[in-house]
Amino acid sequence: MKVVRRILKFVTEGVPVYYLTGNHDEMLRKFADFNLGSFQLLNKVVLNIDGKKAWIFHGDVFDVTMQHSKWLAKLGAVGYDTLIIINSLTNWLLTAMGRQKMSFSQKVKARFKEAVKFINQFEQTAADLAVDKNYQYVICGHIHHAEIREMESTEKTGSVLYLNSGDWVESLTSLEYNNKGWTVFKYEPENFNTDVDEDDKTDIEDLDARLDVNLLLERFKQEHD
Repeated sequence: MKVVRRILKFVTEGVPVYYLTGNHDEMLRKFADFNLGSFQLLNKVVLNIDGKKAWIFHGDVFDVTMQHSKWLAKLGAVGYDTLIIINSLTNWLLTAMGRQKMSFSQKVKARFKEAVKFINQFEQTAADLAVDKNYQYVICGHIHHAEIREMESTEKTGSVLYLNSGDWVESLTSLEYNNKGWTVFKYEPENFNTDVDEDDKTDIEDLDARLDVNLLLERFKQEHD
């Protein structure tokens, strides 16, 4: 909820917020290109970042299973969610015993050559398309494998900086862009105070004062009349 509050605060302050749909957002994809003030719901977006074009999308479009075997994709999603629940219980026990947490899904992927092969093909496909479209950055998610790497196209016609945000469930990673440079942010619990601090209280109070759903809806109506 702290993350949601911060995002809503951006919207009320007029800061552009892009929600890019993924393979768990099939219903939302019906409303692609919807916007409410500074909030936009999109399947993909191209942004100009310091004079360079960044092509950003989830990446499940490259997954054949997602595109042609919906039932198998849903079955896999159920299995993955179940694995995450079991993993959470295991990590709770490990933490109680004073031991380090572990990721079942990461270990499974690392042990299967096909999974590693799929990740490599995914990255190369994204790079090839980005070079073909003359983009300088291609930014994806989907495969839960954080990465920042300069990649050359298969045809050797150019290169692109490939970036993947990883995920916030297995590896607890995200992408950050500061001072014209990209980095992979890795969450470490010891670096954060889990208690509600004064800044968070200020955010809550500020958001309560700013967030008026009726006002946002009225603004949306005016923009689309």
